[in-house]
Amino acid sequence: MAKYRFHCTNGLECVFDARGTEVRAAARLVDRARKVASDVRQSLANRTDWAEWRVSVHDLSGRRVLVQPFEGASGRARAA
Repeated sequence: MAKYRFHCTNGLECVFDARGTEVRAAARLVDRARKVASDVRQSLANRTDWAEWRVSVHDLSGRRVLVQPFEGASGRARAA
């Protein structure tokens, strides 16, 4: 099991994940990124435009391993 951090940004604002989350299989990173995006949208419910927001997933060494857009969560994630 590896630990990852799921940071969210639109390029101007950021929601940092300081604690990280353990994920059993790298194949589950997209699902977790979608959940994080959903949680951030709920916590910042006063926003209406999420088009530029992304979840940037990093391993504990700081290496980016995945970028998942907020909008079109059913779309394809991009490996970093």
